[in-house]
Amino acid sequence: MFHVILGLPWLVVVVRFILPLPWIWPAKALLAGVLLVASQQVLLNRISSGSIFAPEYPRPLIIVLNFLFGATLLLAVFQIALDAVSLVLALVEGQFPAIPAEIRYIIGFAAFGLAAIGVAQAVRIPPLKSVEIAIQDLPETFDGYRLLQLTDLHLSRLFPASWAEAVVQKANDLQADLIVVTGDFIDGRLEKRRADVAPLSKLQAPDGLFAIPGNHEYYFGYDDWIEYHSSLGMRMLTNEHAVIERGADRIVIAGVTDLAAFGRSMPNPDLAGALNGAPAEAPIILLDHQPRMAAETAKAGIALQLSGHTHGGMVLGLDRLVARANGGFVSGLYAVGDMQLYVNNGTGLWPGFALRLGRPSELTVFTLRKRS
Repeated sequence: MFHVILGLPWLVVVVRFILPLPWIWPAKALLAGVLLVASQQVLLNRISSGSIFAPEYPRPLIIVLNFLFGATLLLAVFQIALDAVSLVLALVEGQFPAIPAEIRYIIGFAAFGLAAIGVAQAVRIPPLKSVEIAIQDLPETFDGYRLLQLTDLHLSRLFPASWAEAVVQKANDLQADLIVVTGDFIDGRLEKRRADVAPLSKLQAPDGLFAIPGNHEYYFGYDDWIEYHSSLGMRMLTNEHAVIERGADRIVIAGVTDLAAFGRSMPNPDLAGALNGAPAEAPIILLDHQPRMAAETAKAGIALQLSGHTHGGMVLGLDRLVARANGGFVSGLYAVGDMQLYVNNGTGLWPGFALRLGRPSELTVFTLRKRS
């Protein structure tokens, strides 16, 4: 059923865009066939790896398929908009207007052009985004403390070791005090992704590297990945916390497992367990991959929650739908009661929909400030 749903935009494009074009039939059939293959790229993923999340074929082909899939979706949207305008004109004038071929060429060029931009935005090394966070009762010694968040790297054939190495180099150049990774490191099992993840061992920060699992770790051998991430020098905060000290002053970095654990034989998220024993006076920064439980989390006295998972919604307009599935949170900074929530657009994203328009990837550096 999933693959049928993904084929519906293709059907709209074939019936309403390709068939009316003044082309010879073989040209129409060729274009329809190419776009049909692209619309079923997640099926190709499943065939190549057994999972819709992990394509195991060459990176250039993944990029081309995402480009064509994105163009198909945009073409379907533009064609539906064109048909809506035609319907309004028909109601006003009493007959449907003839659509010149030039109009279809314009929306075709627009769709393919935007798809090319979207894929390029998705696969690039993310730009820096700087965010200041004012925290009540932040100790003076932590005023100006810099924390770098990476999230949703989705290391895969689309985001391979060379991409990871470039991200690590840029991250280290930022010279943050602390680095956190809030889940979804990978798409693929350990034996396929080991070399792609290995560059993360070079991440460096004075106060260390802390991380939590995302939902995709549960799809590809949770225990294997937790052990491997730990071997790279990361401290995995699976319902645990760590205390960062500056003399007598302290802040707490806590982390919980992902909601994907429910129904599986892995530890469910346990915020109370993660905070057990944390110093009462220290501000708490929580790492939680998914943002949708933030309203409940805020009741626990958290100062700042860092999340990812949504990829920022990927495309303006689509982000509104993504927000509905994530408690209304999709991108950027939110005030949730007395807690601040930051939902990161992501360092990478899922290879099955590698398209960004208006929701750029980011390397996010937070500078903590004492709120007066």
